[in-house]
Amino acid sequence: MEGSLPHGRAQPGALNDPATTTRARATPANAETFIRANTALTAPPHVPEIVLYLADEAHGLWLKTEDELAEIGLPPPFWAFAWAGGQGLARYVLDHPATVRGRNVLDFATGSGLVAIAAAKAEAASIAAADIDPFSGTAVAMNAASNGVALDFAAADPVGTDHGWDVVLAGDVFYDQALAKLLTPWFDALARRGATVLIGDPGRSYLPTQRLEPLATYQIAVTRALEDAEVKRTTVWRFA
Repeated sequence: MEGSLPHGRAQPGALNDPATTTRARATPANAETFIRANTALTAPPHVPEIVLYLADEAHGLWLKTEDELAEIGLPPPFWAFAWAGGQGLARYVLDHPATVRGRNVLDFATGSGLVAIAAAKAEAASIAAADIDPFSGTAVAMNAASNGVALDFAAADPVGTDHGWDVVLAGDVFYDQALAKLLTPWFDALARRGATVLIGDPGRSYLPTQRLEPLATYQIAVTRALEDAEVKRTTVWRFA
């Protein structure tokens, strides 16, 4: 869910301006135009070292783009928000750079690219930021450039594959039961092969806690419009 994710800053109130919607219709072809029109370059509260193009008014953008994107069969804009699991995982990577330094990293369901950018700042040897949302690739490229880092975006679903990653990072991915049933055996296989699999999670319903070892816990401010609280207790886990 992560996600997903300076110039062209949106003006306060632009998200509720019908003219903005008309000028920046949400399609993959004009993803950059849409992102610049509806977000502002902002530092997530728990990761102030990083700036991302994020929604000023989460609820307004979420509702607007849900309606628009549904018309053309695209998913909600997970890339426009710094979710708690991603913030916690990015914080951990920045505070423990040896986790990724000199290693090949996959950031699964990258969204905005927050965790991948943290890995780049922590001097990972290579970073593959993967997401199937066609808007995510544009958001990740814009956010990476804004932070002066380089990473690769993979517009593909890597679940079930193994490209020899040393570290797999996943923020906020256990929110759906069907997805959790796919991720658990995949992460298990990667961990058994020797990869370090780290998960940032604020207590999502389908997190397989019996398979996980807690590494760090954070209290992270989030948007009440999208969450059930203003602060989420978020844990970084290692898949054991």
